Amino acid sequence: MSAAVGSPYRAAPAAQHRRKGRAGAVTLRCSKVAAAAAAPILDDLRLQCATPLPLLRHVAGAMAAGMRAGLAVDGAGELKMIPSYVYSLPTGSETGLFYALDLGGTNFRVLRVQLGGKDGRVVDTESEQVSIPKEIMHGTTEELFDFIAARLSNFVAKEGGNFHLQEGRKREIGFTFSFPVKQTSIDSGILIKWTKGFAVSGTAGKDVVACLNAAMERQGLDMSVSALVNDTVGALAGAHYWDEDVMVAVILGTGTNACYIERTESIPKLQHLGLGTGNTIINTEWGAFSDGLPLTEFDRDMDAESINPGEQIFEKTISGMYLGEIVRRVLASMAQESDLFGHSFADKLTEPFVLRTPHLCAMQQDNSDDLGEVESILRDIIGVNQSSVAARRVIVEVSDCIVKRGGRLAGAGIAGILQKMENDSKGLILGRRTVVAMDGGLYENYPQYRLYMVEAMAELLGPQDMEHIVVEHTKDGSGIGAALLAAANSKYAAAQHSA
Repeated sequence: MSAAVGSPYRAAPAAQHRRKGRAGAVTLRCSKVAAAAAAPILDDLRLQCATPLPLLRHVAGAMAAGMRAGLAVDGAGELKMIPSYVYSLPTGSETGLFYALDLGGTNFRVLRVQLGGKDGRVVDTESEQVSIPKEIMHGTTEELFDFIAARLSNFVAKEGGNFHLQEGRKREIGFTFSFPVKQTSIDSGILIKWTKGFAVSGTAGKDVVACLNAAMERQGLDMSVSALVNDTVGALAGAHYWDEDVMVAVILGTGTNACYIERTESIPKLQHLGLGTGNTIINTEWGAFSDGLPLTEFDRDMDAESINPGEQIFEKTISGMYLGEIVRRVLASMAQESDLFGHSFADKLTEPFVLRTPHLCAMQQDNSDDLGEVESILRDIIGVNQSSVAARRVIVEVSDCIVKRGGRLAGAGIAGILQKMENDSKGLILGRRTVVAMDGGLYENYPQYRLYMVEAMAELLGPQDMEHIVVEHTKDGSGIGAALLAAANSKYAAAQHSA
């Protein structure tokens, strides 16, 4: 990739890169001096991003307190603590053919799963991904849901092989819907607003399940939604199907969220429903948390310029969407104040989100003496054609500083959830095997982030309790989880369990 137009740097042929003339040597010497000049900014950053144990304790405690407030009354705290209305989790005894639809962005996915009960478990799965045209994303409610139902109908038409519907049954589908929705039951939810580039008219205030059911009917598709779920809830259900000790699910990817299994008697705001004793999944929407987080001027500036200033502060501190952007802002400041890259300033460094979290990850995996991978990313992504090894080391340290803070704060959030569950259950969580299911590209692909997260959990919970905690990666659990929740909440569930 070439440097940005107007940049003082120009992409040079490979031979030119290898030749270090007088001008290049001067630039590198300047860059080396500048790296030393950047040290005070780096020291200040380390100080502001520090996550010592007392700060982590405060974050974990505030997370637990925010959870309790949100369970007591809607709107009482930062955490929404949204009831999922899932009272029946998959047990493994489910049988039959079930479908899932995962709508959460510019693509949607359809999936089918054949379940074989305790012995067969998941007999087979098939899935397809469909891209949504822009005109549909900006069209009417009927156009969007008719488009989805038509593609779903095509997918159902290819059913065969290991997939077969039991006689006398209607097909059932789990609907993963990752937009703000006020859920009113396991199979209904009112859309609050579209996000992620969708501007579909006439849907806000409507039940999205009713919209999908009506579209399937228009297509002549004999199928109905038996579970409407958030992606994190789906991930928990999918992981719990294979391991009944799964109590918490966390997504750490572009965005972040967490959900967990809560006792119904511990949810004051649902007591009017007379649920009695039992369990349900609570969607925390923890991205909105902000109490006691160590923020820098770079975080505040990024937040102020975002589409949702003052909101989703925890998400902006720990998730993959934002880590690279925070580092870019630090490097831009260093380049201006200390000539980190010599006397020139790369124009690309002023572009928001040009540096992404996968770039940070690649730079942190670079163990070479000359940090060649860091040099390549600087040249190809930011347009810095010459940099000293000292400057590259500074960049790796800035990345580590931001990633370490993010990972340790995520760990504190998980510890807060576990401690809240432990206190409410009077010691029934941490004294036995408890699994935290993890999904998302940030957790899966960034080893340093994973390490910092688990280290923070261990510091907060202590070696004795941490011994019982299993942090487990569950790849792409939300899709199959929605199908499993459709099975667990099927109108034929009683017949399945007796089969």
